[in-house]
Amino acid sequence: MSVGLGIALWWGLAAAGLSLPTPPEVVSRAGTLLSNGTLQEDIAASIGRVLAGFALGTALAIPVGFLMGWYGFVRGLVEPWVQFFRTIPPLAIIPLAIVLMGIGETPKIFVIFLAAFLVCVISTFQGVVDVDRTLINAARVLGTRDAGIFVRVVVPASTPFILVGMRVGLGSAWATLVAAELIAAQEGLGFRMQNAQLYYDLPTIFVGLIAIGILGLLMDRVLLLAERKLTGWQERR
Repeated sequence: MSVGLGIALWWGLAAAGLSLPTPPEVVSRAGTLLSNGTLQEDIAASIGRVLAGFALGTALAIPVGFLMGWYGFVRGLVEPWVQFFRTIPPLAIIPLAIVLMGIGETPKIFVIFLAAFLVCVISTFQGVVDVDRTLINAARVLGTRDAGIFVRVVVPASTPFILVGMRVGLGSAWATLVAAELIAAQEGLGFRMQNAQLYYDLPTIFVGLIAIGILGLLMDRVLLLAERKLTGWQERR
């Protein structure tokens, strides 16, 4: 029903005279792009960049967030820099990335990595510092050492925060993709949309938007499923 209502609203706005392509026009353009292989190539290129940047950002953010939350001196050293870079939009890093890394795949993946890392590291850090002190003190009373407390108390208790941070970081990675593909890209959904903009090709732009939305939604559902499996002990509404 939700999808149907959304399509009906879109069709109604197009019929009302707004400069929007109708759903059949977008479906027709998607069919053309699929038939000549362009859409598949663009999707593969964009997914590769997003997954690479997101995976690297998450892989670094989780240990850094744990260290920041568990050790005060690490927090003092790292947190100011994390907060500093968090206020700078990843898109503003693009000129610097081009100068330092050239115009290949590296700067594209780096910008996406930065967007995912900054979101996920804050979530992980917040998850560690928000662990109930009663649980930690109870574990100490029972004779558990710091390593055991970290593995058996802190990690499980902060997992929901980490997974939420990963979901938000994934959204940031997709949001950064279009701008990242401005860096001398020859394929990708963002590149195709930017190229279509030059010719006022609205159906192609809509195909790119819908493809990004569907891919992002599917990847988010995978993370949501993982969250439910890993945090089944949580009370849910």
